[in-house]
Amino acid sequence: MLKRLSSFFVSIAATLLVMQSGAHSGTLDEILQRGTVRIAVMQDFAPFGALNAKLEPEGYDIDVAKRIAENLGVKLELVVTTGANRIPYLQTDKADIVVAALGANPERAKSIWFSSAYAPFYSGVFSSSKVDIKSYADLAGKTVGVTRGNLEDLEISRLAPPEANIMRFEDNATTTSAWLTGQVEVLVSGNTAAAVIAANNPGLDIESKIVIKNSPAFLGVTRGNEDLLRWLNVFILHQRLAGGLDELSEKWFGEPLPATLPSL
Repeated sequence: MLKRLSSFFVSIAATLLVMQSGAHSGTLDEILQRGTVRIAVMQDFAPFGALNAKLEPEGYDIDVAKRIAENLGVKLELVVTTGANRIPYLQTDKADIVVAALGANPERAKSIWFSSAYAPFYSGVFSSSKVDIKSYADLAGKTVGVTRGNLEDLEISRLAPPEANIMRFEDNATTTSAWLTGQVEVLVSGNTAAAVIAANNPGLDIESKIVIKNSPAFLGVTRGNEDLLRWLNVFILHQRLAGGLDELSEKWFGEPLPATLPSL
């Protein structure tokens, strides 16, 4: 009986040791000692992350992940995730950092910690540089294309003047086509969609006119991982001051970072 109890307590102790060890994995010291940083990225959300013609990952988040590893002085291990798995991958020790267009909100902050914002993500009004739009009032008399029922549709319906001719399309591809073919003068969409349009049409004249709703992206780490979070905030600050993130934003989104990205 004593022997069985002894084995039982040894087993419990071993389990607790594994759990305790797992709770500390992915800290800054652990990453430096390991010599590798595991960064979760998406490959189905251009221009943040996608596969190119050679089936290689590329995008804003991929470049940011490479710079994180370079500044840490360690090797990069990209861990492919989906939108739904970004937070679970941190919680189950599959990744040390999430760099995947992750928005911050109070509910998510119960599960993980967020860095300062590192990327622009917003709904906006886009058009040619030749079209003069400085406020919603300037949409009067203009044809405005938007996808029916999405966030942009709800917001522009509320904010545009009655004289704006809002044309609603059934999906994003049709909305984009309507703007490209001149059926509408103004495109209302997310900045990532506008960036993909510009990338697929080199030399196209498209610029951001109004930001409707700003939802910047943040890096994610496990709760309590304070040293790594502090390092990432210094990394973001350094990249912003040196122009590194502006360079990547111009490359992938066609515009510099907003001056008002929030810091946490």
